[in-house]
Amino acid sequence: MSYRVAVVGATGNVGREMLSILAERKFPVSEVIPLASSRSNGREVSFGDKTLKCRSLEHFDFAGTDFCIMSAGAKVSKEWSPKIGAAGAIVIDNSSQWRYHENVPLIVPEVNGHVLDAYMARSNRLNIIANPNCSTAQLIVVLKPLHDKARIKRVVVSTYQSVSGAGKAAMDELWTQTKGIFVNDKPEAQKFSKQIAFNVIPHIDVFMEDGSTKEEWKMVAETKKILDPKIKLTATCVRVPVFIAHSEAVNIEFENPISADEAREILREAPGVQVIDKREPGGYITPIEAAGEDASYVSRIREDATVENGLDLWVVSDNLRKGAALNAIQIAEALIERGLMKKAA
Repeated sequence: MSYRVAVVGATGNVGREMLSILAERKFPVSEVIPLASSRSNGREVSFGDKTLKCRSLEHFDFAGTDFCIMSAGAKVSKEWSPKIGAAGAIVIDNSSQWRYHENVPLIVPEVNGHVLDAYMARSNRLNIIANPNCSTAQLIVVLKPLHDKARIKRVVVSTYQSVSGAGKAAMDELWTQTKGIFVNDKPEAQKFSKQIAFNVIPHIDVFMEDGSTKEEWKMVAETKKILDPKIKLTATCVRVPVFIAHSEAVNIEFENPISADEAREILREAPGVQVIDKREPGGYITPIEAAGEDASYVSRIREDATVENGLDLWVVSDNLRKGAALNAIQIAEALIERGLMKKAA
């Protein structure tokens, strides 16, 4: 069986990656429709070896569409996802709009794909499935098998997030500032609050009343919803001058004993995870190697002697792939593999 798939936000970084991954993974499509705002109508995008022309979201009829993979921001999703879902398509949304809605599942297939069974059996479902935040998605596939083994009590995360997570304009800003510094042009901060070239910025998304940022809050809320509401997590999210791939320094405290060797073996068998952990120069992953790859890579696995049952990890993943586009496609694949699309409204 093949499926009619619409990609909303097809001209953006994540939208283009979605089209690329659909082609790479040979997703069973009968038709792929790239959609964007009316100002991008007719703009060409690539799908495998084909070139497709974008259509206007505002004028597209979703009748007969099986999947709508949405990466156009929360405002667009808030307006359009319920309408598209009501037309019978399954909306897989990459924005923050639906992640915390009690009637919308937040899914990382390797972690909680089973939640889809009960959701698709509901007669009153919204036909919307949420994709988690990029920094959460790459972390949660690593936490899940360790949680199953030793029960996680607390997680402390410091992120090193690439500029691609803030969109193409952010990538352009890093490139422009970096070039300008070498010819004595004064860097101008536009997308970011401060110069990003040769700098790090401990500020992603808006500030909240308690002093944390929305990005940090997202990691807390999403980990609880996807994995376990009892897990305590605190995060400091930092933007770094890297184009693609987010890195995370992760400290985990467990209820039960777990050694670094046990964790290494567990993670080697975990879906969506690859371990690169040699205790020698270069025996670890960096964003350069992770860019363009699908896995959450884990390095620097070691025991934390400051707590009774603690581990430290280094986690790196391509934020445009597992952090966004790939996970969305995997949700669609999970629906098909679990035989759930026949139940679609």
